[in-house]
Amino acid sequence: MYNRGRFTVVGAGPGDPELITLKAMNALKDADVVLYDALVNKELLAYAAGAEQIYVGKRKGCYAYQQEQINDLIVSRAQTHGHVVRLKGGDPFIFGRGAEEIDHAQRFGISTAIVPGISSSIAVPAYQGIPLTKRGVSESFWVITGTTKSHKLSNDIRVAAKSTATVVILMGMSKLNEIVSIFTAENKEDIPVGIIQNGTTREEKCGFGTIKTISSIVAKKELSSPAIIVIGEVVKNRSRVVSLCREISEEV
Repeated sequence: MYNRGRFTVVGAGPGDPELITLKAMNALKDADVVLYDALVNKELLAYAAGAEQIYVGKRKGCYAYQQEQINDLIVSRAQTHGHVVRLKGGDPFIFGRGAEEIDHAQRFGISTAIVPGISSSIAVPAYQGIPLTKRGVSESFWVITGTTKSHKLSNDIRVAAKSTATVVILMGMSKLNEIVSIFTAENKEDIPVGIIQNGTTREEKCGFGTIKTISSIVAKKELSSPAIIVIGEVVKNRSRVVSLCREISEEV
């Protein structure tokens, strides 16, 4: 039996405030409380102007709230205020702990729902004209976290480096040198690489090179987190589109 409170996990999309779904907008308008993350575009909070808004973001080991505290907030606010919306960047079921938070709320009898979001793993490369799959170039793609719960590089990257698939790495900038070493060991020094920082936003920056050159390009362009790393021939085959950071890009 469910209690009075409701809990909805909402995907905010990759950064551009226009890349939010109508269902997500309606959930925000209906919210009594919004718990939002660091990568959420704050312009979206205007849809929940009448709600209590609590920042619970995490950036580079700096936590506004620990996960256990966020879980407690979800339950307590749902029980006392009504509808709690957890607003997460990208899609909340892709490295977003959305499923964990829903499981926690349900243990307290709180009704739950999920509103998927446009994942940054797909949208950010697309804004640079990079198709993750393309006939004759790439038949599949991997989306991998660069940093696991234990703060180590995911072992899946070693497996992905052996394939011909496009590899998209989230949260991997601090492990870039390790990633380069793995692909170099597979004799893939000339594989194209694109790195896009703050993708789909006005602060977007990017650099393009190869496994051999990308570290120096990152240093030259002063690229840092949050950024997405795209590795594969599709980077070289990207379409020519209007880009916020084309002028500082370096051709492969």
